Amino acid sequence: QVQLVESGGGLVQAGGSLRLSCAASTTSMFSINDMGWYRQAPGKQREFVATITSGGSTNYADSVKGRFTISRDNAKNTVYLQMNSLKPEDSAVYYCWVTTFKVYWGRGTQVTVSS
Repeated sequence: QVQLVESGGGLVQAGGSLRLSCAASTTSMFSINDMGWYRQAPGKQREFVATITSGGSTNYADSVKGRFTISRDNAKNTVYLQMNSLKPEDSAVYYCWVTTFKVYWGRGTQVTVSS
């Protein structure tokens, strides 16, 4: 079992920044591989945001490239999403996920960007 605790969501003005964190708790019998973020706005499908592998390779959705940065702290089993130059269209519930031999999802944290 893996538990994910997300934090950092909130309300921010357009052009501002937020940093999301997701801490994964597990046991020594598991090793966390990929980590990342998806998001879902009301009335829209859940969409990919960013991923990072255990080796540090990253991938981003075109809509966030140059504005968002994903990183991880392997010692803490924590993944971060630094979001800069936020736009109203970034408003969504952001979901953290990690993989061991399967995928685990967080419950989401709300990000709201005002115009």
